[in-house]
Amino acid sequence: MRAAATTEPGRLRIIGAVLAALVVAFGAVTAFEISDRASAADDVVSRSQPLSADAASIYRSLADADTAAASGFLAGAQEPAEVRERYRQDVANASRLLVKAAANTEGSSESGRYIAALNEQLPRYTGLVERARANNRQGLPLGGAYLRYANQQMTTEMLPAAQKLYEAETARLDADHDAARVWPFLSLGLGVAALGVLFWSQRRTYERTNRVFNHGLLAATAASVVVLLWLAVADAVARAELNDARAHGQESLKVLNDARINSLKARANENLTLVARGAVLTADGKSDKYETDYKAGMDRLSAALGHAESLADDGPGRTPVASAVSAVSEWRTRHKSASDTDKAGDYEGALAKVIGGKESTGQSFDRVDTALKQALDHEQAEFTKSAQDGRGALTGLPAGAAVLAVLGAAGAVLGMGRRLSEYR
Repeated sequence: MRAAATTEPGRLRIIGAVLAALVVAFGAVTAFEISDRASAADDVVSRSQPLSADAASIYRSLADADTAAASGFLAGAQEPAEVRERYRQDVANASRLLVKAAANTEGSSESGRYIAALNEQLPRYTGLVERARANNRQGLPLGGAYLRYANQQMTTEMLPAAQKLYEAETARLDADHDAARVWPFLSLGLGVAALGVLFWSQRRTYERTNRVFNHGLLAATAASVVVLLWLAVADAVARAELNDARAHGQESLKVLNDARINSLKARANENLTLVARGAVLTADGKSDKYETDYKAGMDRLSAALGHAESLADDGPGRTPVASAVSAVSEWRTRHKSASDTDKAGDYEGALAKVIGGKESTGQSFDRVDTALKQALDHEQAEFTKSAQDGRGALTGLPAGAAVLAVLGAAGAVLGMGRRLSEYR
């Protein structure tokens, strides 16, 4: 190297080799880093976010099945067909999603353990519900005990496992999201270095030969500028879209899922208040456990809806949340009326106000659930659109960077070769 650097042809060869190496390294590192980020963005869209949504759906299906089971029990021996069908669909949906989640999750992982636990517990729960129904049809009080035991299994074992599954999948979604948003500092640094050396070599050529342009070096510079600009713009757009997906989609989805889950819990506890009829008390023995849990659930529901309203950034997102808030207020009023009726000794009247067709708390709950589903569908569409736009911004960049790097390196070698030919 020292011997070669003592002559101008030797120096030109060294400069050409350095230029070619820098441009190739720039293109290769850009292709590698962007491929890695594009893969993470694709995971957000096609793997981790759907799995997180499925985990939330598993939780909702289980909670709704528990609610439907209690509603059907309250109706007496002649359980309404629509309530029985709702319970059946919830159990079938939870089973289907558990199979789907198991197929996309390693059995030894944290999520795999929760899925296995839920698959083991779900048949036990449905068995307890069927025993409760069988005893209820015969008018035996033992049916209420079976239903309370089924609810206890659901609330103390199954729903906590489903909650942990949701948290694990959401953590994986956050990890994929963060990986897709990392700045490609190495690529940007190499790009700036390559352009710096290219500009220096062209200025050196101009100062020594008075030639303004070297076509090969100019082509290498143009290729490197295109790759660097493409990299900066594509990465900035991808980060912006993914940030938007998290801020206006993912966060809203989490809050709305919490709201829907709390509404289902509150409804189940409201039904069980009439099933137990004061047989289950709080730890201090002073209050009805299910009534206390109902009130706590409604408070959490109202808080979650308030948060969801603050996150909603457009009309289609705010309208269903506002409708849910109105329905919750109506639900509280109707529940108080039903509770007062029950305390006055009119059980049948209270039952009608809870599971009746019109002006019942069940009607209010259905309004809340429908509004929350509409809000969730809207936010899911917003998230998917932004995440797909973020992924799309990176499309083609790895291949384009590789091709342009090869062309740029070839241009640098040819440009130096043109200067070397002058010495022959």
